Amino acid sequence: MVLLHGGRADDLQPPPRLNLPAWRMRLVSAALARALSGQPVLVAELRYRHRGWNGARADAAQDAIAALDRLRDHHGDIPVILIGHSMGGRAALRAAGHPSVRAVVALAPWCPPGEPVGHLTGREVYVLHDEKDRVTSARQSWDFVRRARAVGASAVGIPMPGGGHAMLRRSGLWHRCTSEIVARMLSRR
Repeated sequence: MVLLHGGRADDLQPPPRLNLPAWRMRLVSAALARALSGQPVLVAELRYRHRGWNGARADAAQDAIAALDRLRDHHGDIPVILIGHSMGGRAALRAAGHPSVRAVVALAPWCPPGEPVGHLTGREVYVLHDEKDRVTSARQSWDFVRRARAVGASAVGIPMPGGGHAMLRRSGLWHRCTSEIVARMLSRR
């Protein structure tokens, strides 16, 4: 599994040492480790070169693809599940066309209109979103899920009852849902 944290729309600065979006994903990582203990899984947390997506540069997605290439070079052709939050959800969804990727779990992702979906054919995609999120749009997430289904992805939208964008309130529910989805996917290997 590769975990991708959130960021900003535009920011070419490197992430700070104390990176709150990365810290948030460490809580997800810890929950996954507890839920999947005893299973042979590698969990990696990606750190981006830049804090932002940065328009057509799509820096976060490019960093995710580079990390997937490095994983493949070091570990061979292993199946990968991408788990991303906010901008990291967008990066995970965009990088899902990489040959190593089998599935994506996007948490409160940033899915602007027109975000590409053609590369998701044959992939499993789970999008969890609180419909009261004030930072990213759940409506745009559900539209993304519909468009992904139309190209042959096994895409599921899961409305979350609370947690907002940061997923801090009701964090246990977000962690449990994410862990259950990942455990189901791993059991089918």
